[in-house]
Amino acid sequence: MSQPDFQAMSRKELHTYVLTHRDDKDAFYAYVDKLHAEATWIEMPALQSVEDLENYPEFLESLRKSAESRDNAV
Repeated sequence: MSQPDFQAMSRKELHTYVLTHRDDKDAFYAYVDKLHAEATWIEMPALQSVEDLENYPEFLESLRKSAESRDNAV
């Protein structure tokens, strides 16, 4: 059986493939590489309290937008 073209897959397609083929290490590494290349995460130091979130308004805004897009998709 030939292996799919992981580079041609979208992140969502690759995510689904990895979940259904959990033993496929090549797919997993391709998925991690794609996540790293897209770099959609926000890095921030560990919070000491919930109030520390107020120091990261751009993070809170991204959470709000993400929640709104999920709510609108349903």
